[in-house]
Amino acid sequence: MVSFTGSTRAGKRVSELAAQTVKRVSLELGGKSANIILDDADFDKAVKSGVGSCYFNSGQTCSALTRMLVPRSRYDEAVQIAKKTAESFTVGDPREGKAKLGPLVSATQRERVVNYIKKGIEEGATIVTGGAERPEGLEKGYFVRPTVFANVNNRMTIAQEEIFGPVLSIIAYEDEDDAVRIANDTIYGLAGGVWSGDAERAKRVARRLRTGQVEINGGKFNPMAPFGGYKQSGHGRELGKYGLEEYLEVKAMLT
Repeated sequence: MVSFTGSTRAGKRVSELAAQTVKRVSLELGGKSANIILDDADFDKAVKSGVGSCYFNSGQTCSALTRMLVPRSRYDEAVQIAKKTAESFTVGDPREGKAKLGPLVSATQRERVVNYIKKGIEEGATIVTGGAERPEGLEKGYFVRPTVFANVNNRMTIAQEEIFGPVLSIIAYEDEDDAVRIANDTIYGLAGGVWSGDAERAKRVARRLRTGQVEINGGKFNPMAPFGGYKQSGHGRELGKYGLEEYLEVKAMLT
């Protein structure tokens, strides 16, 4: 068996090679996870938490909640909270103990993220904060400004492709059904989030998401819960009982 964690592109190649000797494969791949904030949620808490989830590890997390879905009636409110929160993410060398956002892994990855930001602008999204320019005072290193896009629709490149950097897209929805439709409108299905003042409502919406794991009102990561994706986010599960079972073979002994 081969267990692989990485990009969807690399996962496809691993599957091709493993097929030559009929090896089983478990893949944990890319994501473009949606964070649905329902109209009865605590918006201040939900939006701040969502920005933090997107920017964790400088956005280099497969399960990052990079699409924030908010009701159109409260869209401007969400954008302003996200702007203020993103601007609190100071960029710099994390070894100095002051910065909240460190560099990306390489020059190649920085260029990739910057090109996505430029693509977002070209396709008509609005930069609320951040952008493609280097952070002030950081001429060296693979740093990217914490960026928030507004006026994003789900057909845009920045809403469909995994950026793997500190770039958040805020998308408006009309009602609960529309939010679920937008969330599921992607080739990925790794993670997601739902926020509501009614936990049962949040769970009901979460069950409709085609994704392997969903955080309810900012639920914390649980190493005993199975983790893995639907669709092109991979197959198989890591962690907990189900993660262990991936490595087992079943034998039947008949007497």
